Amino acid sequence: MPRPDWKQPCADPSFECDTVAVPLDHRDPRGRSIRLSVIRRPATDRAHRIGSLFFNPGGPAVPGTAALPAVYGLFPEQVRERFDIVSFDPRGTGASTTLDCFPDPAAERNLLGRLPVGFPVGAEQRSVWADTYARLGRQCADRDRTGLMAHLSTADVARDMEVLRRAVGDERLSYLGTSYGTLLGATYANLFPGRVRAMVLDSALDPAAWSTGRGPRDRELPPFLRAGSDLASARALDAFLDRCAAAGPEACAFSAGGAEATRAKFDGLLDRLRRGPVTVGTSPRAETHDYASAVSAVVSKLYAAAPVPGVPDTGWAALGGWLQGLWTAPDTPSAPLPTGGPSGQAQVLGVLCADAANPPAGTDHGALADLAGARSGAVGPFWVWQTRRCASWPSEAARDRYDGPWNRPTAAPVLVVANTGDPAWPYEGSRAMADSLARARLLTVDGHGHTVLGNPSACAAGYEERYLVDGELPPRGTVCAPDHRPFEPRGV
Repeated sequence: MPRPDWKQPCADPSFECDTVAVPLDHRDPRGRSIRLSVIRRPATDRAHRIGSLFFNPGGPAVPGTAALPAVYGLFPEQVRERFDIVSFDPRGTGASTTLDCFPDPAAERNLLGRLPVGFPVGAEQRSVWADTYARLGRQCADRDRTGLMAHLSTADVARDMEVLRRAVGDERLSYLGTSYGTLLGATYANLFPGRVRAMVLDSALDPAAWSTGRGPRDRELPPFLRAGSDLASARALDAFLDRCAAAGPEACAFSAGGAEATRAKFDGLLDRLRRGPVTVGTSPRAETHDYASAVSAVVSKLYAAAPVPGVPDTGWAALGGWLQGLWTAPDTPSAPLPTGGPSGQAQVLGVLCADAANPPAGTDHGALADLAGARSGAVGPFWVWQTRRCASWPSEAARDRYDGPWNRPTAAPVLVVANTGDPAWPYEGSRAMADSLARARLLTVDGHGHTVLGNPSACAAGYEERYLVDGELPPRGTVCAPDHRPFEPRGV
């Protein structure tokens, strides 16, 4: 197999880039091929280089060629010294071979521009949501000239990663996957158990709950509800409001001076947004939010509990300031409702809809949203509508889906790492991942935010470093602290 020569230019000249050919259908390795865009940062200590560490940022469908340069500095120092850190754009995403669903960006905007931002509220918006995504699925299928749509599952990507492992010349795979990348890691570990050298799964999902459910009644629920994402977001929101209240208005602008008063203030803000949108700021940086767009933004802003260096407006203190801006904004009854779905949805749906059993199109998703709201409050419906997008998506890729078993003995043990207060994949999912895999150890961080890589803990990084370099697992039951907690000054 030809090895990458890493001679293609990268946006960041400190990285090296190339493309690698992989089979479109791994059942037909001599058939049509597609191209994967790959990137690496060479080990800084070439004399003591161990091999390559593959990184997947999750998503699904987040391009690794963009993500790796953004997070490279978060990898432990000795990992950067001893490994070439390699990532790639999974098939269907980024600069790899992708679905060509639209003739031009304007056509994509014309279709997705009808969508409410975040999730639909009310019968009219729900009808637009269902119709738009049905049209998107048909359009992608009609324009799929390569047959890629049938081969976008995580199992296909895991088989691609096996091709890449051989292409870089490693005997066994070293891997770090965050968020949805944990499913990729678990899938690889069970398809190629003898090829696992070391594997860190950061903020994992419960693989059985996600893919098929753990019982017949689970099939009636969307995957994110089976995995408990709505419950995780609800707990994180509660923690934010409590900590904001305790921090006081000097540290958290949205604080009302006590937990009960701050929760009441948040409920009051949502009630106001249900009545109509508000606009914050002035042109050209003005933001208009209604109920659904604000709730969706809150879910995403819970991911970074402490400020991310170099990334403005991150951390729970920034979330408090953002909410206070909505609270004090004047009524703007004439403001149009925010509309427009994000671009690149086909790439996400190609994987998301292939990998999990979803309720069929005829399911009453409004009732499911009500169920999620009853058990998880304002954030619950958001998670229902994310996979409602799959109800009319063509199902060809399901034939490549891997549904288990998840307990094939691997050549080396796997390390699962998780925050107790993760707002997207609950801590219980990481515990279930560790229990599902044949050989795994769970490392706990008693902190908030989505992924330990994005909410650093020097304690956890030290254990990950020793595991990746030397194969040494942390003692059972180890609990680490995060480097920074919400609303604490840096350095505390």
